[in-house]
This record gives sequence, C-alpha cells and structure tokens, in this order.
Amino acid sequence: MKLIKYIAAAALALASTSCMDLEPKAEMGDNMVWDSAENFQLFANQFYGWTADLGRFANDNPHSEYRSDLLCSRTVNPYSQGTNVAPASDKDNYNAFYKRIYYTNLLLKNAAAFGNQEAIKVPVAEAKFFRAYCHFELVQRYGDVILLTEPLDIDSEKLYGPRDDRGTVIDQCIKDLREAAGGLPPTATKEGLLCADAAWAMLSRIALYEGTWQKFHNGGPTSVSTDQRAAKLLTEARDAAKKVIDNNNFELFYSPVLGNQSYRYMFILEDVQCNPAGLTKKDNKEYILSHRRRLGDKFAQNITHALLTSGDVIMGTAKLADMFLCDDGLPIDKSARFQGYSQPTSEYMNRDARMCNILLKHGTKYWDNDSRWRTAWNETDEEGEKAFTANAVGGSGYHLYKWASEREVEDYFESYDFPVIRYAEVLLNYAEAAFELDNQISDQDLNISLNLVRNRINPNMPKLSNTFANTHGLSMREEIRRERTIELFLEGFRIDDLKRWATASEEMSQDQLGVKVRGTWFESNWAAANGKLNADGRLVMYNDRGAWKTGKKLYLYPLPSDQRQLNPQLGQNPEW
Repeated sequence: MKLIKYIAAAALALASTSCMDLEPKAEMGDNMVWDSAENFQLFANQFYGWTADLGRFANDNPHSEYRSDLLCSRTVNPYSQGTNVAPASDKDNYNAFYKRIYYTNLLLKNAAAFGNQEAIKVPVAEAKFFRAYCHFELVQRYGDVILLTEPLDIDSEKLYGPRDDRGTVIDQCIKDLREAAGGLPPTATKEGLLCADAAWAMLSRIALYEGTWQKFHNGGPTSVSTDQRAAKLLTEARDAAKKVIDNNNFELFYSPVLGNQSYRYMFILEDVQCNPAGLTKKDNKEYILSHRRRLGDKFAQNITHALLTSGDVIMGTAKLADMFLCDDGLPIDKSARFQGYSQPTSEYMNRDARMCNILLKHGTKYWDNDSRWRTAWNETDEEGEKAFTANAVGGSGYHLYKWASEREVEDYFESYDFPVIRYAEVLLNYAEAAFELDNQISDQDLNISLNLVRNRINPNMPKLSNTFANTHGLSMREEIRRERTIELFLEGFRIDDLKRWATASEEMSQDQLGVKVRGTWFESNWAAANGKLNADGRLVMYNDRGAWKTGKKLYLYPLPSDQRQLNPQLGQNPEW
C-alpha cells in the first residue's frame, strides 16, 4: 500500500521545510530525537512547512480559485469544468497528508513517555494543531477518511480498514485544537509560530465548515433548529471565534497613509520598502498564522507577471465584478449609484473600494516587477508612467491587482507572506456561525465582526444591519456570504465555501463570463473582444459546465485508485 510505504519511510527521513530556518536534522533517529525537550521542538519545527503557501491561489490545487466560479485562465480547468476523473494516485494530497499525520503521532507517542511534560508542552500542542490541520484537509477533499491518532505499524489492521465517518474525524480535530490552545503561548514567541489564538481560529474554521456542511447537505436553510449536530458545531465555531475577538491580540490592517489601498498593500508587505507608508511585515497585526517568506526565497511562479503583465493567464470573471456592493451598501441591481457598463471604468464607479484593490481598473497607474516599478514611493513615481488599459491584452477584461508587487524584484522572488489564518476570516467566521445557528444575527454581532471588515476601507458605506436589510429587501445570509467571498478572494476559500453551502451545483454550472462588449466601449476599442458573446453581450470564457448539475458527485474528490486497490475497504465516494 503506497500510503503505508509513505508512513514507513517517514520514520526514517524527515521532510524538509522552507522559509523559517526551522528544519530538523535529516539524520535524527529515535535514540536522539526524544531524549531532550530541545529535540522535541526541533522535530516539531518541520510541521510549519506544511501550511498553505502562495500556491493556494497561484497554482492549481483543491483550494485554488482556479477551480471555482470567480477565476478563469487561458485554458479550461477540468475541475472547474467538472470533467476531472479519479486519479490513479494522489501522492500530493492523500499520501502527503497521511505521511504528515504520522509525524505528529510519532511526536505525541514519544511525548507520553517523556519525564518533564511542562518542558515539551509547546511541541506537543504544535503536533496536535497540525494533526487537526492535516485531518481537516483530508475531510475537505474526501469526506469520510481514516482517522489516525497513533503512529501505526505498517501491518496494522487500521491501515487496511474502512474509512471513519467524517464526524468522528472532525470531533477529533476539535479535541486536538482545544488541547493545543491550552499548550500554546498566548502570543507567538517568534514570527510565524503558533499561539493559542491560532488554535481557536482554526477551530472556528473547521467547526464552521462542518456545521454548515451538516446543515445544508443533511437538511436545509431552516433545518438547524432540529439538527443538533449542526447546532453544536456552529456553536463551537461562534464561541471559538469570539475567544480570538475577546483576546484582542490581533486587529485589521489599516494605514492612514495607505488609506483605501490598505487592503491591497497588506498582501504585498515585505521586509524592504514596498509601499508609500514604509510599512513592513512587522506592522501587520492581522495575520494570526502565516507561511513566512524571506528576501531571497524563490517561489515556483512569478506572481506579479501572472496577474498583471500576462493578464490573460489568471483572470477575474464578470460574476466576481458584479458581487462588489455599491458605496451605498446595495448590490448593483438595487442601487441607483451603479453606473452600468458603457465605459471601461463605469462599473468601477461608486463601488466597494476593495474592487479597485482586487481588480485593476482602466486608467490606473500601476507598477510591476517587469518594466516599471516604484523608486521614490511618492507622487514623483507617477511621472511618465503609463496607465493601465483594459484592452491591453486578451482574456476576460477583468485583470487582477491583488498580490501584485510594486517594487523592483527579480522574477519569482516576491517575498510576501501568505496568510494561513488572518483576523478578518475569524470575524467573518463569527458572523456566519452566529447567523446560521438561528437564521438570524443581532446588529451588535454584526458590528463586532462583519462591519469591521466591510468598513475597513469603506468608512462611509452604511453598516449591514437588520433594518438596512429589511428596508432594501436583502437576504442577510447572502450578504454575509458576499462579504466573505469578496474579502477572502484569491486566498483559497471560494470552492470549499460553495461545497459546504451546497450551492456548488447551481453556482459552478453557470457560464463563466468576461466584460460586457456589445454596446460598450469594448466593442469598438478591443480587437481581442471578438469572441463568443452571450445574449447580454458579455464575453463567454467557459460554458458547457452542466456536469456540476449532476447529483453530488463533484462535492467530494474521488479516492485514488491505487489506495482502493491496496485497501478495498476504503470504498469510493458517491457517483465516482
């Protein structure tokens, strides 16, 4: 069994990590790993290399927006299209996470026999955090999975047995994270390390995911009052998020100098001059846990090029653009402030400021790491710079701006951190869990959570309240989901959210569209916009996405064939 082979190999050689100088020594064996608290910590340091990195959005993977409804690329993604097939093997997902779980269990087994428990409480807590992290990754992909809480011998019956129910696995994740929170320091002792709030934040993520999965897959929007399992999990999610809020160790990133561009600059903070305010990573109090990158680290993809210079490699969709509220707090179909699509800048006017932080508007002066970059970090940088033109390259016409560097940097060497967990997500977890518990939320709860996120760079936008929603005929659930989608775009949440909400069948089956061409500026100014148009005159990027309408097949990934052959009791997910 390949999984078993990976687990056996794990006892002999430790995986290398990057970016933190926390790598354990490859030659460490049992006789020297477990004889001191220092070696327990050295062993645990490898776990940090497993966290989500920039590839969560920049590469094609189970969480990437490449596989969602809001992002398209030069070629059709088979997962987004619903045409993927069961893989012969899946070492990067199935095998890799079980290999990592083996490492965490190996540390925990040896920790039980160590004399000074106080001296190793942090690495023990780290092991429990990452055991939960890895099991959750498997549940998101496959649903029911084998739960492992000890480093099993390769002939163990458990490794050849049936999968455990997803609920059993999630309960263990929650237990692990509660215990991890008790062993971790209240604040991180070193940049990039875990603190107690990280455990509570991850608990809120996992419990919200599973609580809404149970609510919407096993019942419906109003079922929570009778679904005790969903209610229990949503309570866990709400309360864990509230602990992070009440601990007051983190805050939303904002700079008066950066103003309504604070959101965008947060994602490109580095340890050198990278914004007009001179802020660096140390000024960011929003990232609860990040995958750290340092100057000189090389990433597999040139992020800025992919987003800006080659604007048809990764593109936004019309659906994304239409989701941004107008500055009166109303959706475009309800707001008199919406200016339509006639000019390339029309739809960007009077909108949520995050729209121009995430998408590059026609006429915007911008910098990149190719032919133009900032040097003075003031208005003199703008002299002689060309403004972006929406018809510069092919694609959907919606060009991405988030994650694009402004400083001069060699290709592939952008060194910003990736937020594994940030405070904005915790606030949105709280709002959603509070609402889904009883299908209602108080204005007070909105004001300590969602409205802080919304008004970070939209101080004059009306707050979301029950009165505002009722007056304008808004769905509170839809507005909470809209806020989450906009705020966390390009951070690897969208496709998982659609699956847990049980809305993927509807949302993913829709055509992916680009800008409106017929009757607009684009019709006479963009030669590339001569592709297929729909009845509304919009570019059609992908169509024929009806596979998502068929049953629930695509809500879970198929188990790899090699694992099923080696362990027939694993079975296969429905309809695969």
